Amino acid sequence: MRLKDRVALVTGAARGLGEAIAARLLQEGARVAICDLDAGPLEETTARFAEAHGADRVLAGTVDVSDVGAVDAFVTEIAARWGRLDIVVNNAGIADFSPFDEITPGDLDRVMQVNLDSVLICTRAATPLLEKSPAARVVNLASILGIRVTADAIPYCTSKGAIMTLTKCLAVELAARGIRVNAVAPGCFDTRMARLVDGSKEYESEWFQDIYIKYGRLPLGRTGDFSELAAAVFFFSSDDSSYVTGQTLLVDGGISAHF
Repeated sequence: MRLKDRVALVTGAARGLGEAIAARLLQEGARVAICDLDAGPLEETTARFAEAHGADRVLAGTVDVSDVGAVDAFVTEIAARWGRLDIVVNNAGIADFSPFDEITPGDLDRVMQVNLDSVLICTRAATPLLEKSPAARVVNLASILGIRVTADAIPYCTSKGAIMTLTKCLAVELAARGIRVNAVAPGCFDTRMARLVDGSKEYESEWFQDIYIKYGRLPLGRTGDFSELAAAVFFFSSDDSSYVTGQTLLVDGGISAHF
């Protein structure tokens, strides 16, 4: 239990990668506050965590992470419950895969507010508690699509690329306060965002299997397991990364290395 007695906040943790990250931090001994806008899945995940790790180690809130007041209120609740906050994982995000000719400024703003603005909002709200911690860490979820873009994904790719730059900015700004800030950029994982319009899995589609698997553009030849992404977040949350800040770790099966 490498994170015993520490307190973590994980946003967008009702399911998927966020749930896996929160589960790993709980396994490592942390007390974890999770938030999401999807109240139903959040309630189910909270119940599973409470049964596995004890209700006293889990706090949940239905929170819009782009709303300053809502985030401030949840951080205040964390402080009242546990009196500290050591780790913030900014995982919440949405996507818009509209074609170029159909995107409006409002579409871009909406994705940027949830994916990018929330990183600043949550980190700023948590800073008064983080700077009191002897082991303060912020981990932001970027994406390989912030480095290697694809068509019909301008809002998402733009927001994820900006998260990597914001991570560097925050690392520089907060270093003197003892807060390390890093990012993790997932590649191919079977998340809800990777589902096609008909509900099928993108990574099982004929075009993906042909281009990425058959011709080796995904060198490891498979999608990532959620636990593998959670392990990367744990690394940045632990003392093993004590001399690392402002960095983005690509967890992508080698896809970014292939021309």
